Amino acid sequence: LFQETIEKLIQVDISENALKNAVDSEIPTVSVVADEEFLPFKEDTFDLVVSSLSLHWVNDLPRAFREIHQVLKPDGVFIGAMFGGDTLYELRCSLQLAELEREGGFSPHVSPFTAVSDLGHLLSRAGFNTLTVDTDEIQVNYPGLFEVMEDLQGKYILYGNINDFCMGESNCSWNRKPLLHRETMLAAAAIYREMYGNSDGSVPATFQIYYMIGWKFHESQARPAQRGSATVSFGDLAKIDGLLSRGKK
Repeated sequence: LFQETIEKLIQVDISENALKNAVDSEIPTVSVVADEEFLPFKEDTFDLVVSSLSLHWVNDLPRAFREIHQVLKPDGVFIGAMFGGDTLYELRCSLQLAELEREGGFSPHVSPFTAVSDLGHLLSRAGFNTLTVDTDEIQVNYPGLFEVMEDLQGKYILYGNINDFCMGESNCSWNRKPLLHRETMLAAAAIYREMYGNSDGSVPATFQIYYMIGWKFHESQARPAQRGSATVSFGDLAKIDGLLSRGKK
């Protein structure tokens, strides 16, 4: 962010400690402790709202999207990134199989994630238009399951050219088990290595990330042409090389 382009920055987080640890900036900045589902700002306040890897913690994602849409000015834009449905699928599957084998049932131990097929619908329903949704996957290799879980509980993860960031990704579900038995953990580690292990003995952990852009409607925005107003058929595109060659002659 540059002072020449950003007049004022409002940092919002439900955790006061997270705001205290924010990086200092030359841009005039105000920190506000607030819940994404109940943003304490007036309608049509911001030109831009940005969210980076925090929305998977939200209890009511549709409401959070509606709140973001409401505080944006007309022609304002929301840019966000959040963890997707395939995140940590290796860990989740290994824990479930181990619990089924050793305890006869399983409980979620990783917070639930949104499917990419639902994301565009949720943004559209919240009022956003001109949507862009993209997805990416990043794999991080670890010595074993216990190292994966140690990082997720609050350590730092480093992958390639990506900056370090603190995950703290334990499970926030109310119905989770308070602990995992030692026998179950050892079984899960063996399953993890057997099903997903690399040839060098390490195990991968997958992080799927959704990137999204949505705009708040304004009269000046470009609109799609009326249905049936096209003057060229898609079938004519196959003939375009021939038409261009005749035009040059």
